[in-house]
Amino acid sequence: MATPDDLRTIALTEFAHAGYTGTSLQRIAELAGVSKSAVLYHYASKEALLEAAIGPALDRMSGILASFAAEPITVESRESFIERFVDLLIENRLEVHMFINQARSLEDVPVIGRANLVIADLVQFFSTSLSSAEDRMRFGIALGGAAYLLATMESLPIELVSYDELRSNLISILGELLAPVRLDPQD
Repeated sequence: MATPDDLRTIALTEFAHAGYTGTSLQRIAELAGVSKSAVLYHYASKEALLEAAIGPALDRMSGILASFAAEPITVESRESFIERFVDLLIENRLEVHMFINQARSLEDVPVIGRANLVIADLVQFFSTSLSSAEDRMRFGIALGGAAYLLATMESLPIELVSYDELRSNLISILGELLAPVRLDPQD
């Protein structure tokens, strides 16, 4: 019998590869080796299953942002944010893939609306915390670029590397991209 965690994992993989609208509860049940009613026992709808699949990543991103926003931006807090952000992206690649590739077509789905609010909070924080348009753009390009890279890595001609090397490279590159950002708006 498939557990709720099994169903979430199967659904997330299928949503990311076949698309949310292209995935049925019947398909998820088949992949899990259970009946559709067994899936519905745990999740009342495909929308509820999507929420269960990507909601934890959204909660984690909200937590990262809240802890970062609670302190002044320093070199140390920026480095900590970058590490936590990279870990979130790597550990939630399918969620990131779904959001980047399907968010526009799923705007009416509540969990995607919630994801858009998390992104808006991130943008708002950097818009009010950084002193120049160039610094805000630098953060947007760096963070968005890292997310896009991981979401599309399978289709890009990038040599596959180990988890540790991928993490180390992303942290290093983001650190370099964001190093010129002025941390004190009074400077």
